This record gives sequence, structure tokens and C-alpha cells, in this order.
Amino acid sequence: MSDPDNLTIRVLSSLSAVAAADWDACAGADNPFVSHAFLKALEDSGSVGAEAGWRPQHLVLEDPAGGMLGAAPLYLKSHSFGEYVFDWGWADAWERAGGRYYPKLQGAVPFSPVTGPRLLVRPGARAAFHRQALAAGMVELAGRLEVSSLHLTFCTGEEAEELAPLGFIHRLGQQFHWRNEGYGSFDDFLAELASRKRKAIRKERQTANSHGLTIRTLSGEDIKPRHWDAFHRFYLATTDKKWGEPYLSRDFFHRLGQTLGDQVVLVMGFDGDGPEAPAVCGALNLRGGDSLFGRNWGTLAELPCLHFEVCYYRAIEYAIDHGLTWVEAGAQGGHKVQRGYLPRATHSLHWIAHPGFREAVADFVEQERQAVHAEIHIRTTAGPFRQGR
Repeated sequence: MSDPDNLTIRVLSSLSAVAAADWDACAGADNPFVSHAFLKALEDSGSVGAEAGWRPQHLVLEDPAGGMLGAAPLYLKSHSFGEYVFDWGWADAWERAGGRYYPKLQGAVPFSPVTGPRLLVRPGARAAFHRQALAAGMVELAGRLEVSSLHLTFCTGEEAEELAPLGFIHRLGQQFHWRNEGYGSFDDFLAELASRKRKAIRKERQTANSHGLTIRTLSGEDIKPRHWDAFHRFYLATTDKKWGEPYLSRDFFHRLGQTLGDQVVLVMGFDGDGPEAPAVCGALNLRGGDSLFGRNWGTLAELPCLHFEVCYYRAIEYAIDHGLTWVEAGAQGGHKVQRGYLPRATHSLHWIAHPGFREAVADFVEQERQAVHAEIHIRTTAGPFRQGR
């Protein structure tokens, strides 16, 4: 593919075809999920690929001399699993109308409902132009492959504003994130809550820490292979309970530790306080520029309030101790509001090939947008903070 400025776009079937330094110069350092290491760990571990229904079709934007100006993680998909921005209804409606919804193109980080850039470009005066060039390349590839649609999920709000005028439908969702208002301690955060909510959280923490477990927060070299083996067991236990598909392999977690270990924050509960005490639960987080991103949780011990402590409250403590602004606690979960995680809008962009189908989707998205705005307002107003806060 090419453009009038003689920039070229290549389609890559594997991240092995591009140097990590070149990719990361475009991705930046703030979001570990779009890093070469994270995405390549998914590929090398077999968690994504043709058999998984996530066939890599990554785009690389280059200048005439071969320098890399931009990139985009992109996949040809044969299903809608592992996305967290649900389009099952769209697929069903289009196929009932006689169309073929799959395959489709997905600009996303697989199995990771984490907001971040989807059009990765080097910073500079031409950054906006290069993002638009990548978006145009995606649309051209969609046409060449004759797919029904192209989706950029959990993109940034800036990308949504920039690309909506180019024919993409802008869809809103919501997640629940905790914001650090400069707290010096967890008690400082609790002081901002209404009395009843403050007492409820203290009670939950007391209950979670009364089970005799030793809860540790591990990162970098403190995380050993046995910790990853245990966490993979927790991950499988969670997917089994939810009748889900275990997308992520044991090898993926080990590769994550090897390549991004310093950005991993693994909160684990152990049955005892010795160095070889068996782990019974864990929550996987990744640290970005100003955020802690909560990803996966699992346990072999169903104990009251343990999930809240390991996933939510220990993450808040870590963010306060390390001066981070945000804790993003993953997809869904209105119960997080009462624990200090307030709703925040998420964004996705959708390009639909068929004009009639595109119009129907756009109408649905507009109605959904109004409902999302109203729900965010209601949940924020009814949040746990003191009146006037």
C-alpha cells in the first residue's frame, strides 16, 4: 500500500518481522499492552494465531528510506471472543439478513480490555497525519480482504475524535477506574468516603486478612517460575468457573515475566509466611506510565472478601505508594463503585462495509451512547464519596 507522500504500509503476519526497538519507538513507554514484548509473547506462546482465530495482520508505516513511522496491532478474526466490546448482536443481525460477518478485522490487544493507543506513531508534527495514514491503510486492507467490518476497540478518546469524521462509528462504553487525588496513604483515601462506605471497606479488609493468608505484592526478580505456574492454575480455575475459554497459555505467563517482569505487579496470597508457602490466589497487574492495569484474577480458596482485598485494595495501596494516578480494574463490575472505582468512558471505532448495515449500527450506537452517558452520571452521583466531594 502507498500514499501520495510515498509512505508505504506493510502487512505483517508476525511481530518477528519487525525489530522491537522500532515498534516500541512508535508505541511509547506508557502502555505495556501495546509493547512489542507483550504482543509477541501472545504470538510466541500460541495464545494468538490462526488456530486461535486471531490471525496477525499488523500494519507498519514506513518512509521511502525504510524508517518506521507507525504501527498498528491488527488481527483477522473468525469470531468475537476475547474482545470485551460486544458485537454478537451485530453479527447475528447481519447473518440473519443473509450477510457474512466473519471474518472481520480487529485493531486491539487480544484478551485485554485496557484503553490505549491503537494507532502507534512516533511523536512529532506529523503524528496526526501518520495516524490517519494507518487508519486509511486498515480500511484499504478491509476492502482487499472483503471483510464485513473493521473494529478498533479500547482506543483512546483522542483517536476516536480524530477518526470519527473519516467514516468510523464512535461507540462508548464504561469501565470502573480509581483515581489518586494525591493521597498519602490508604487512610487518606478512606477519609474522602462517606462514613458508611468507609466502615464497609474497613470491614471487608479485616475479613479478608483474617483467613490466615500472607498476601504479598511481587514484581521483577521476586516473581519466580513457581509463581507463574501457580497463577496459571488460578487463571484456569477462573475460566472453568465462568464456563470460559482459557485463551492464555502457561507459556504466555512465563514469557511475560521474562520480558516485562519489571512492569508486572503480582499480588498473591500464600498459605503461610515461609518462602516456599503454597500460593492460593493471585491478581495480575501491569504498570504503565501513570497507571496500574488490573488484568486477571484467580483463586483456589473461595474465602469472603479475598477478591476485593487482592484485586482492588492492594492495587490502590500500590498506586498510592508509587505515585500512580490511575488504577484500571478491568471490564465490567458495578460493584467496584462502592469501593472507590468510579465509571469512566471507554471508546471504540467501527467501520462497516455495507452502507445499510452501517446506518443500522450507527443508529444503535447513538441510542447506546445516550444510555451510557446517563448511567455514568447516575453511578458517579451515587458513588461512595462524601457529599460535596
